[in-house]
Amino acid sequence: MHFELFVSLRYLLARRKQAFISVISLISVLGVAIGVASLIVVLGVMNGFSENLRDKILGLNSHLILGSVKQTLGDYDRLVHKSLQTDGIVAATPFIYYEVMLSTPTGVKGVVLRGIDPRTAGTVLSVEKDIIAGSLTDLALTDDTPGIVIGKELAMRLGLTLGSRVSLLSPSGKKSAAGFSPKIAFFNVVGIFHSGMFEYDSSLAFVSIPEAQKILGFEGDFVTGIEYRVKDIDNVQETGDLLVRALGGFPFYARNWIEMNQNLFAALKLEKTAMAVILIMIVLVGSFSIITTLVMMVMEKTKDIAVLMALGATTLQIRNIFILQGSLIGAVGTTSGFCLGLAICSLLKKYQFIKLPADVYYLDHLPVRIELWDMSCIALAAMALCFLATLYPARQAAKMLPTEALRYE
Repeated sequence: MHFELFVSLRYLLARRKQAFISVISLISVLGVAIGVASLIVVLGVMNGFSENLRDKILGLNSHLILGSVKQTLGDYDRLVHKSLQTDGIVAATPFIYYEVMLSTPTGVKGVVLRGIDPRTAGTVLSVEKDIIAGSLTDLALTDDTPGIVIGKELAMRLGLTLGSRVSLLSPSGKKSAAGFSPKIAFFNVVGIFHSGMFEYDSSLAFVSIPEAQKILGFEGDFVTGIEYRVKDIDNVQETGDLLVRALGGFPFYARNWIEMNQNLFAALKLEKTAMAVILIMIVLVGSFSIITTLVMMVMEKTKDIAVLMALGATTLQIRNIFILQGSLIGAVGTTSGFCLGLAICSLLKKYQFIKLPADVYYLDHLPVRIELWDMSCIALAAMALCFLATLYPARQAAKMLPTEALRYE
C-alpha cells in the first residue's frame, strides 16, 4: 500500500501538463467541503431549534401527566406522596385544567385556566423563572380578592398591569327561569410571565387550586391530574408505565410530553431529514467532479500506467492508486468542510450575529447544537460518496493493457 499511496500523492501534488485537471481537482475539494460545511451548519441549527422548542414547551408543561378516566382525582396528596417513591420521578405537583372567559373593561378573551399549588409548581414547571413582574407565591395569599398570573401577550392585549382587576366567567353556573347564568369570580393580577411562546403568553392564566375549585364548581377537594418532572425525559414512556402500575393501574393513565407534542416534533424531524437530503446533493456534485478529475487523469497518465504495468505493477495496485487519489480528495474536502462548518457553528453560538424577527419567531437568534451522531453520519456519507466516485475511473485504469497504451504514445 505504501507504493500506491506514494504514486497517488505524486499524481496529486506534481505539476501537470494540463492545468485544467488541477482546477477540476480544486473544484472537487471545494464541492465536498461546501456540502459538508452546509450539512453541519443546517443540522446544527435544526438540532438547536428542536432543543430550544422542547425546552420552551417543557417549561410551562410537565414531562409526565397522571390522569383518571373519571376526569378528576381525589385524595391527590396521598397520590403525590406515593408517586414520588416511584423510580425516575423527581418532583410532582397537582393541577386543574379548564377553559374559561377572562373579562376586563377593555375586552374579553378565552383563556386556559390552570390551578396550581404555588409551593410545588416551581419544582415541575419553569413558570417561576418566566415571571417578569410580580410573584407566583402571591397566588397563595388569602385576601378578599384572590390573585391570578397571566401571560405578557394577554396583559398587553387587554391593557392589564400588576394590581389590575379582572373577572373570570366559568360555564359551571346555574340555570334559572331567565336562562343560564355563568359563575363569575373576581381576581387581581399578581404576576405576569413571559415564556417566549406566543400561544402560552396569550392564552394561559394561573390561579391557586382552591380558587380554581371554587370557580369551576368542584364539589370536594379534587384536581384534574398530577404533573411530574422525571429524571430522564427520553425514557419518560417507561417511567409513566411504571408510575401507573405503582398506583394500581385502572382508572389511572399517564401521558408524556412526547405523545402530547408528537405531530410538532415529527414535522421538525421530517424537515431536518429533507434538508439533509437536499444538502447531500451538494456533496454528490463534488463526488461527480472527482469522477471527472480521475477520468481525465487516467487519460493523461496513460503512458505512466503502461510503464508501471510493464515494471510489474498489478491491476490491483493500479486500481488502488486511483482509488486512493480520489479518497484523498474526498478526505481533504471532508476535513476542510468539518473545520469550516464547526467554525461557523461556534461563531453563531458565541456571537449570535444572525438575528431573527422577534414578532415572527419565539427566539431572536439561531440556536446551534452539535450532535456527535450527526457529525459521524455526515463524515461517513461524504467519504462513502467520494469512495464510490473513484470506482469507475480506477476500474478503467486497471483494465488498460500496457501494449495498447504504449502504442498510442
